[in-house]
Amino acid sequence: MIPGGLGDPWECCFLPRLSRVVVRQRIVLVFAAVFVTAFLLTTRLAYVQVVQNQRYTQLALEQRMRGVPADPLRGTVYDRNGIELAVSVSSDAVYVRPAEIVDRSATAAQLAQILGMPYEDVLERLGQRQAEVWIRRRVSEEEARAVRAAALPGVYVAQRTARVYPHGTLAAHVLGLVGIDNQGLEGIEFQYDQLLRGVPGRELVERDARGQRIPEGLADFVPPRDGYGIVLTIDAAIQAIAERELERACIATLSEFCMTLWMNPRTGEILAMAVYPTFDPNAPADYPAIARRNRTVTDQFEPGSIFKIVTAVAALEEGVVTPGEEFYDAGYIEIGGGRVHCWRGGGHGSLTFARAVEVSCNPVFAELGGLRLGPERFYPYLKAFGFGERLGLDYPGEGGGLIPVPGQVPHGEILRWANVGFGQGLAATPLQMLSALATIANDGVRMRPQLVAGIIDPVTGAVQPIRPQPVHRVISEATARGFLAMLRETVVNGSGSNADIPGYLVGGKTGTAQVAEGGVYTEKRLASFLGVAPVDDPQLVGLVMLFDLKPRPAYGGVYAAPVWRAIAEQVLPYLGVEPRGEGEGDAAADPARVRVPNVQNLPVTEAEAILRAAGLRPVLEGVGTYVLDQTPVPGAFVAPGTQVLLEFWEVPEHWQGETTVPSVVGYEPREVAERLAAAGLVLEMHGNGVAQVQVPAAGERALRGTRVRVEFGPAG
Repeated sequence: MIPGGLGDPWECCFLPRLSRVVVRQRIVLVFAAVFVTAFLLTTRLAYVQVVQNQRYTQLALEQRMRGVPADPLRGTVYDRNGIELAVSVSSDAVYVRPAEIVDRSATAAQLAQILGMPYEDVLERLGQRQAEVWIRRRVSEEEARAVRAAALPGVYVAQRTARVYPHGTLAAHVLGLVGIDNQGLEGIEFQYDQLLRGVPGRELVERDARGQRIPEGLADFVPPRDGYGIVLTIDAAIQAIAERELERACIATLSEFCMTLWMNPRTGEILAMAVYPTFDPNAPADYPAIARRNRTVTDQFEPGSIFKIVTAVAALEEGVVTPGEEFYDAGYIEIGGGRVHCWRGGGHGSLTFARAVEVSCNPVFAELGGLRLGPERFYPYLKAFGFGERLGLDYPGEGGGLIPVPGQVPHGEILRWANVGFGQGLAATPLQMLSALATIANDGVRMRPQLVAGIIDPVTGAVQPIRPQPVHRVISEATARGFLAMLRETVVNGSGSNADIPGYLVGGKTGTAQVAEGGVYTEKRLASFLGVAPVDDPQLVGLVMLFDLKPRPAYGGVYAAPVWRAIAEQVLPYLGVEPRGEGEGDAAADPARVRVPNVQNLPVTEAEAILRAAGLRPVLEGVGTYVLDQTPVPGAFVAPGTQVLLEFWEVPEHWQGETTVPSVVGYEPREVAERLAAAGLVLEMHGNGVAQVQVPAAGERALRGTRVRVEFGPAG
């Protein structure tokens, strides 16, 4: 070292001083780190390029491949005879991928011009933060071609399907409807959505960074799998008849809504199911939501007198009553600490049980329900018929109804079950009531109600049938057949006369139920008729219900029974049921005697005409519009010229007396019904369109409650 010099040159470079060993160690560490890093990067690069080559190649391809959805064809829904009720048709749709759009304003302007849409609406959709946004889900072929020709980045045309109901409102409540994405929302469309909808496909094409299709680029197509077809038990012809007659009745009576159900009792297959007002599933937004409700399945009501069929067969099966057993009806019965009144104020006097069924005598059925059967024996029959539970119909939203349970009201049990005996104090769906009659008509064997008859494979076209399903026996064959004969007499000699059809053995039960709202009975009425034909070989059962009809008296025998007849007299020949004449019995032995016709529930003028035509003399007792009862009873054989005493329904004061018939010519059906109702008259509707002819004529005087026959036809 030089004296006075600078010393070790390393000392001037590092403060604090570091030894050479430490410095060298650090250099080695740096080189080692660089080497290891380079090794790892090289290894990773080799792994990616060699081992993961296929994976990353696929990822890169997927980034370039853009998918366009391909909808499957939703399965077709057919009626039992192969008529298409719901079909899917192919249509084009326009959608965008906002992230791929280069110029939003220019793109919006072009799309708005091509599709005829407001510019602001299109621009707003282009700005949404979604991967894909629909511009219009259904466009014409010309519009689709124009969009493709414009070749706008981020704008695509997809093949879509649209649901179409070719017959409009026909069977609307059965079919239901689909949503904007072709998903089932209501009815059969919802119940069988998984089968009907199919599996979507996808068209893949290779595109560049601007979203343009690469010429000669890769392409792939995953075809959609179409949905299964559905074959309904519904018969389109019967459905059309039922809907037409139901609409006429609902308009004529100014009812809030009306329902009808028709079934093959041997199989449980539903042939027609209709509610009015109805809707068009092609344009559901044009109708209130309540119009889409299938009340025949979902709603439950106090059934009233039509429930007496259940009480009757239960009592007959248990042996607590016989058809010929005598009762006395004083107009009411004291039972279980309460009083049950008959609908006929003065009562029916002495009558057999068979006659009690014919005239629907409340006290007799109250005695059967509350005393002779009682809850212990009555309740099991309610359960066996399916009341208080869902019947298992292949349809969404089925109601189960409400029935009392024995022991719930220990201090009012007898009165409670007495009320059930004549159809009060429980709730049932229209479907449950129809099923009960179908069970009786099927020799006492209950069938599961059925709406779908088969499933169609979309590839092979093979139909997988859904067989009718027996549930269990409820009553004996002897009880069932014996009671059907009693129902026949209800039509021939009792309250169901307006349902009778010449040449057919029709049986049935009328019903008029009070409507309870908020636990309180109101002035509203539910008029119904539950019928079967022919009673000796049942082929058809049907139910008609009119809710809150405006004319008074609002009895089922007056208003619901004629609707049942109007439908059945068209359906029975269509089903191939041949008309047959009835034997005249005693009349053949004594041709000098006359059989008394049944004129109950008929307008007084019509009743008088029928009796005079039969060679009998009508005698009127009291004042009224409709015949309540007659003496001699219907079916009796009497000498020509015999007097027939006619009694009349009690009607509200504002429906009594005479009125002036208003002019209704030129008006549509509902307007006609409203004008007639304001005058206390009832519409008898014939044809469609606007009113052309009316009888009685405008300005004539007529009794309130009189039916005014109005012929409708095309306007002009």
